[in-house]
Amino acid sequence: MSEAKEHVKCLIIGSGPAGYTAAIYAARADMKPVMYMGFQPGGQLMDTTEVDNFPGYPDGVNGPKMMEDLMNQAKRFETDIRSGWITKVDFTGPKHWVEIDNGKHTITSDAVIISTGASAKWLGLPSETRLREAGGGVSACAVCDGFFFRNQDVAIVGAGDTAAEEATYLAKLCRKVYMIVRSDVMRASKAMQRRVESTPNIEILWNTETKEVLGAQGVEGALLYNNKTKQETKISITGFFVAIGHKPNTDVFKPWLKMDDVGYIINEPGSSKTNVEGIFVSGDAADKVYRQAVTAAGTGCMAALDAERYLASKGIH
Repeated sequence: MSEAKEHVKCLIIGSGPAGYTAAIYAARADMKPVMYMGFQPGGQLMDTTEVDNFPGYPDGVNGPKMMEDLMNQAKRFETDIRSGWITKVDFTGPKHWVEIDNGKHTITSDAVIISTGASAKWLGLPSETRLREAGGGVSACAVCDGFFFRNQDVAIVGAGDTAAEEATYLAKLCRKVYMIVRSDVMRASKAMQRRVESTPNIEILWNTETKEVLGAQGVEGALLYNNKTKQETKISITGFFVAIGHKPNTDVFKPWLKMDDVGYIINEPGSSKTNVEGIFVSGDAADKVYRQAVTAAGTGCMAALDAERYLASKGIH
């Protein structure tokens, strides 16, 4: 660990709803927070066209505008918001050392709030990427976006508990849900499988993979193929949901923090505390259950309050 070029009281890593909310609370508590925005400033919401379920926006808001609003609110309380991503850490403590941009800058902090979020896994199809970036009906969150496809036909890719849960959620809103499963079995629990199989407007397409998502400006269908028979089929849909998992953006912290087998940081129940004193976690870096902007914001508040109490207990003012 080299000598740090700067020391701060509170460092926030990541800039989604969790990070910005933590910044607002930390700044108002005179913790003078410094935030590094990370490789995707604004987080996953930067890929979301319409947000209808965040309180305070009665007419809805697009994701980038909402993140701009949160950023401006954090700036109003004098959060020091910086570009850059964390490439190495040393949490030996009590001052926690962090490297930014492969050594361009180093910093120590008395308290660190991790809000690095998680990234959805995608199929990697060019058509999927193009329509997702265009806001054309490709999504990794049925709970977020299912409302926009009421009484329409949609497809969801995946075979685990999340895919099964989201398929049944979509089935309440949509006319027809195609569930695309690439093998002849599902990985979901037996209870979730039974729920899917007993839902009349869900059709499971076994041994099926997606070759292309069809549509110019929005999703109009999908070209599928059976990986056993090699037969291709087309389905007409307006929404294409991918539920093959998320990867938390936590690799840089692995030598220091307790995580589950996927990489979600484990926090003390009922708090944002990690196994390292002075390190707190908020948002989707720890939450694999809800993964909503409003829950992320709530845990950002928790992390800032926990950090404030920690600093006070150490006599750091």
